[in-house]
Amino acid sequence: MIPSMRSLALILSLCTTGPVLAGSEPSRLTEAARDQVGVTVTYDPAYVSLDFPGGDLPRDRGVCTDVVIRALRDGWGIDLQLAVNRDMKANFAAYPPLWGLSRTDRNIDHRRVPNLQTLFSRVGAEQPLDELPAPFLPGDIVTWKLPGNLDHIGIVSDQRSADGTPLILHNIGRGAQEEDILFAYPMTGHYRIGADEAEKLRSLQ
Repeated sequence: MIPSMRSLALILSLCTTGPVLAGSEPSRLTEAARDQVGVTVTYDPAYVSLDFPGGDLPRDRGVCTDVVIRALRDGWGIDLQLAVNRDMKANFAAYPPLWGLSRTDRNIDHRRVPNLQTLFSRVGAEQPLDELPAPFLPGDIVTWKLPGNLDHIGIVSDQRSADGTPLILHNIGRGAQEEDILFAYPMTGHYRIGADEAEKLRSLQ
């Protein structure tokens, strides 16, 4: 019998030893994401005018992308608002034309999942989904397609469920949570920001 993607991923995750993400300090990223649990308690998708760079909503609210944005800022000093803005200005046609925009919008571009997927792919962080699944390591970033054709994003935790599935730090509508949802929805992306990819992101700041 051919094992499922879930089974293969769990086997690879459980067999992984050693700091695969040398230099990228995934524990700081997971800790920065976990620090949002109990602080970000509201899902709020409203368009908001933000400071730039370093702009953010009040920490008690946000969407799924804000978990990733805040974790990268707090954990690694990477400002996705600035990185997306600069890369998008220089390579506007490389980004999805889903919103009918003709120029960048520093208030919202970095808070859209497809734009983060594009940026992570452009810095070389994308892991293959159509081959033997790579292990899901703490600090990895995963994207899904939710019912209603909604995009979602979260960070792989260093904690696991009872069956060994890595938990996910995310905000799917109830504020920041740490939950067993890795295989709950169709996966659309898996990204690993190691030392090289982090340096590329920092070069955009």
